[in-house]
Amino acid sequence: MHPPVVAGRPATLAVALGSALGTGARALVGLALPGAAGSWPWSTLAINLLGSFALGAVLGWSDRGRAPAWLRGPGFTTGVVGSFTTFSALAVETGGLAVWVGIGYAAASLAGGLLAAALGWRAGSGRP
Repeated sequence: MHPPVVAGRPATLAVALGSALGTGARALVGLALPGAAGSWPWSTLAINLLGSFALGAVLGWSDRGRAPAWLRGPGFTTGVVGSFTTFSALAVETGGLAVWVGIGYAAASLAGGLLAAALGWRAGSGRP
């Protein structure tokens, strides 16, 4: 099954505006949690965990049928959350770490992201 394709100018504009918000928020977190080259990238980890939680919460809220259309639409999911989270920075920063530290960071990012998304879904759905 393929995901639905959202096309057209309103969706494109929503993604563009949402991207501006997500990128700005990511920059603010990066400024609040600066890191030195080669050190554990706390800001990227925090950004990706927050984004995973937010997307999980929206999906959980949608599962209950209570999420407003603008929140579950492409402006928020693809625009805000997609531009807030950053796989490219995770890949570059992982490559800049010592081998075993990089493996630990990648594992923490993957496991933490899955856990954050699950906790977000649980919080959004209101289910135990």
